[in-house]
This record gives sequence, C-alpha cells and structure tokens, in this order.
Amino acid sequence: MRNFFAFIDEYGNNSFDFSTQGTHFIISAILVEESDKSKIEEEIEIIRKKYFQTGEIKSSKVANNDKRRITILSDMVKSNFKVYAISVDKRKLTGQGFGYKKSFYKFLNGLIYNELYKTFPDLKITVDEHGSNDFMRGFKKYVIEYHMPDLFSGSDFFFSGSPDNVLIQLADFVSGTLGRCFDETKLSDNSKTFLEILKHNLISIRSFPDEANPLAYLPDQSDTSYDPVIANYSINLANIFIDKKNGKLSTQEIDQVNCVKLLLLYFRAFGYNKYISAREIINHLNNFRNEPMQDQYFRTSVVAKLRDGGIIIASNSSGQRKGYKLPSCAEDLYNFINHGNSMIIPMLNRIKKCRDGIKLVTNNELDILDKPEYEMLKELILIFK
Repeated sequence: MRNFFAFIDEYGNNSFDFSTQGTHFIISAILVEESDKSKIEEEIEIIRKKYFQTGEIKSSKVANNDKRRITILSDMVKSNFKVYAISVDKRKLTGQGFGYKKSFYKFLNGLIYNELYKTFPDLKITVDEHGSNDFMRGFKKYVIEYHMPDLFSGSDFFFSGSPDNVLIQLADFVSGTLGRCFDETKLSDNSKTFLEILKHNLISIRSFPDEANPLAYLPDQSDTSYDPVIANYSINLANIFIDKKNGKLSTQEIDQVNCVKLLLLYFRAFGYNKYISAREIINHLNNFRNEPMQDQYFRTSVVAKLRDGGIIIASNSSGQRKGYKLPSCAEDLYNFINHGNSMIIPMLNRIKKCRDGIKLVTNNELDILDKPEYEMLKELILIFK
C-alpha cells in the first residue's frame, strides 16, 4: 500500500466585499508519497535557503515579481510532489449563509474533504497552526466528525508551524501562484506560464461552483474550436459524474474519477483544443495506484466505462492531435462519433456476413440472430441489405 501525506494551505479569505478583497478562495494540497517525503523536504529546503535565505517561503514576499516567481517555480517543480487544488469563485456563491465566516468555511471544509478522501481515504494531513487559521482548525473538526473511524484517527491529522515545515510553505507558494491565475484582483499576465510550469505536478484544479467560467483564460471569439454550449455541456457531465461518486470507492472508480479530473484540468488550464495521449493519462493515474495500469484496462475499464456513464470523451487516433479530451466544439463530437463508427459498422458487417453464410449452408434452417436477446441487433443488420 502506497501511503501519502498532504500539506495544505490556502489563499484568500471569507470576505465578500470585492471592492477591497479578492474574488477567489484557493486551497492547495501538496501531496507526497511517504517514501519520497524526506528527499522532497531536503530539496525544498535548499530552494528556501537559495531564494528566501533565513526566512520562510511565502508567495506574498514575491508578490508581483513574476520573473522571480517563474524562476522559483521552475526549481520547485523538479521535486516529485503533486498538487490538488480547489478554486472557489466567491462571486458565484449565493445563499446558504455564505456571508458568515463559519458557514463559508464549513462549505469549503466539505469541498476539500470530498476531493481528497475520494482518492486517498487514509491520507495523513498536516496544516498550518498559526493562531488565526480558523479555516484549517475547522477542517480538522470536519474530518474527525465525518470521516470513517476505521480509516481515520486523530494521529493522522497534524498542526505544524509553517516556519518549521517547508512543505506547508510550498503549499502557501503554490496557493498564492494559483491566486494570480484565477483571482481577478491579482490576475497576472503570466498566468498561462505559471500553469504551464506546474503542469506535470498538478493532479486537479477543481473549480466551484461548477457553473463558473470553466477556463483559466477566455478564447478568442473567432476561435471555431470553442463552442461555449458544447464546452459547458461536456464539463457539466464530467462534474456530475465526479459529484455522484461518494463514499468508499473501488480502485476502478478512483481511476475513473482521477481520469475525469485530469481531462477537466487540461481542458480548463492548458488548452480546450488539445488532446492528451493515453500514455500521459496512464502515467498520471499510476501516481495513485499500487500496480501499474495496463493499456487494455485503461481502454475498457476507464475510458469505455466513463462513456457508458454518459461522459462524452472525444478521441483522435492520428497525427499530433492523438489522444483524448472533453469536447469543446462540433469537430470534437464528430471525432467521438467517428471513433464509434469505425468500430460499430465493421463489426455489424462481420456479423451480417456470418449470419448470411450460415443461413445459406443450412438452407435457412438456422438464423443465428433468431433469439429474443438479438432482436435489436437483428434490426440493425437489416440496414445493410
């Protein structure tokens, strides 16, 4: 069993006064495998000393100096940590007492709990203990109250001062960087560059509410590869699938949820018109598995099952655009249809030839489709006449 640690910090606050405060609240969890933890801590400590000397790694110390942020991020991502993030657009939250800090934080506690524990049911969490951190203290209370007692004990949740924990400092820096990618009061001209640097370390950036604008940046109005109706529909289907997966999940369900999260991440952050190769998706999913995933399992137990579940996954098997993606335009939908057409029509034709041959040699005494369970198939075969 692979054991993971999470080091969590946040960006933003509970204020809904957007004239003076930020538009987003962002939570970042730095995930490290137990076997890598000491090595990663040493690597990040070297970066702390290099760029912050005797002080802590803090996003606020870099502030608007994008060149410095890019340099530091580029060094950080060489370490083998992963990032789970939640980006909440506070402007889209209405009702449910969100204006009250306690209600707002409880809502966020539920979001991060559901996101993390779907994939890591026995995750060991460390958060910043500084005195004003009501959000993190509330999160610990939430986990103890709602998590299954046979999978969670108090010893798995730790408070640590950020001056003593470079991985909490790393979470602060990542959260602040994502703030400059999504918070409109802090938005940087280099947001695309920040996300691209973090690309291979990111597991998921889940946006809430789901109906908020799905992209980290808006497409050109003349871009025919983006149709907002199709894009929003495919994203909604993906979010509905994730939200329905509650409770203890099987390995296959975890693989499916993580695959959908990756498709959403790439769609929103790295280009809605880009396909992700099967190998890249499999490598990503292997980060959370005890045994490496086989190609056949990926096609039949992940992609095929997701499509069976109603998610539209476009695929392309040729050229530079080879791979999978969520649809963003009609062309992607045609790629989805063409994928099915390339398999279904030849298969139906083979069955028709087999049926015709058997009927011929048995003088029509045996029709292999003459059974109730083949009635629909028989009707489809008639189309080939």
